[in-house]
Amino acid sequence: MIDKKMIKKYLLTCSVILVLTIIFHLSFGVAKTSFYKRNVSAKPVYISYKYSGDNTLNFADEMLPKDKKVKGKMTSSLRRHSFGNVQSEMLHRKAEKMFPVIEPILQEYGIPNDFKFIPLVESGFSEGRSPRGAYGPWQFMAGTARTYGLKVDKRHDERTNLRKATIAACKYLLELHDQFKSWTLVAAAYNTGSPNLARLIRKQSQKNYYRIKMNRETGVYVYNLIAMKQVINDPQGYGYNYHKPVYAYVPGFTDSTSALN
Repeated sequence: MIDKKMIKKYLLTCSVILVLTIIFHLSFGVAKTSFYKRNVSAKPVYISYKYSGDNTLNFADEMLPKDKKVKGKMTSSLRRHSFGNVQSEMLHRKAEKMFPVIEPILQEYGIPNDFKFIPLVESGFSEGRSPRGAYGPWQFMAGTARTYGLKVDKRHDERTNLRKATIAACKYLLELHDQFKSWTLVAAAYNTGSPNLARLIRKQSQKNYYRIKMNRETGVYVYNLIAMKQVINDPQGYGYNYHKPVYAYVPGFTDSTSALN
């Protein structure tokens, strides 16, 4: 008799555990499926790239040449920067925060507005230190930062100060333009260094960025800047569910005016 009671209790306990387990898994599965669908449906699945190489894209008003290879590299860069690959609107939030500081300083120094995209391409999703030691939104090396007026020591690192770092970058960019006479080459030199770019130009007898054979990173650098410009200026066209903010500044007026003199 005792054995039968124990068997009944054991079977009852097992049944209760089994029922609770089934209920738990059913509930968990429904919640998980609902969350997944909600996230996926918020973004387009496919983006149609319509770049045809017809000189509609440019960097600092320097047009891309009509060339099959250039078209392929530009299309590839646009695709890499789409939401389907990047899957984050952090770049737009950074642009919204940084551009009101960067734009008036670029204007004050007479540098094309397209250079404001360099911090987004250089530092990406963070302003961490690169393996080579570059740091801050403009990714300055410590020695270069000091050369252009930034304080870098154990207690202070002004490479992370957006206003001061932008002023330093402008000084550097103007020097590069004095040397290369082309804003596209200035962008390339910012990435690879002026000595490296000057050597390539001499060796290849070529002054067109799109015709110079470079390392992979520098060879796609200007394409990435153009792609970043397209993504920021037309987010919906590249799959980002983001509405551009409306902000403006008064030309010629900036809190950094005193630092420019």
